[in-house]
Amino acid sequence: MAENPNSRSVITSVSSPYQEFGNSSSGTPWYEQESMLSLSEYLIFVEVILGLLVWSLIASTEHVSFSPFGWVMFVTVFYWLLTLFLLIIKLASGQIRQVPWTTVVLIFNSTAALLYMSAAITEATLVNKGVRGHHDFNCWAASTFFAFLVSLSYVGSAFFSYKSWHRGDE
Repeated sequence: MAENPNSRSVITSVSSPYQEFGNSSSGTPWYEQESMLSLSEYLIFVEVILGLLVWSLIASTEHVSFSPFGWVMFVTVFYWLLTLFLLIIKLASGQIRQVPWTTVVLIFNSTAALLYMSAAITEATLVNKGVRGHHDFNCWAASTFFAFLVSLSYVGSAFFSYKSWHRGDE
């Protein structure tokens, strides 16, 4: 039988979103995996932005007259730089295969949550030493608020890192 040169065949396929996004062996629906992944990525952006606010607000004051601010500045700048570095690695998607990233990120987020919380508490005790209405007091109070928010975001990141580590994600 001769094939008509003007006729064309069309091949269609139907796929389920469960096949594309879900992992049948994990038992977790695809929408839960996607929401956890996106939330943990959003938390990194929150940590970078709020962390920048924390240390820049402190740096704009006369913080050197109170030595505990040295600890607060160290923790905030150190973890801000490391979180920024982690964000760049995530965006570049060029992870080094030999590094157990889930374990590294879990340890990083857990220590960041603990040390950031200690810095936020230290800063909260120092706010009382400022004069109300003075530039330093206002900046310290705002920085303390943002430090507690960053601490909570690191706690959330640690939680999602633990869930990922517990599942055995790579």
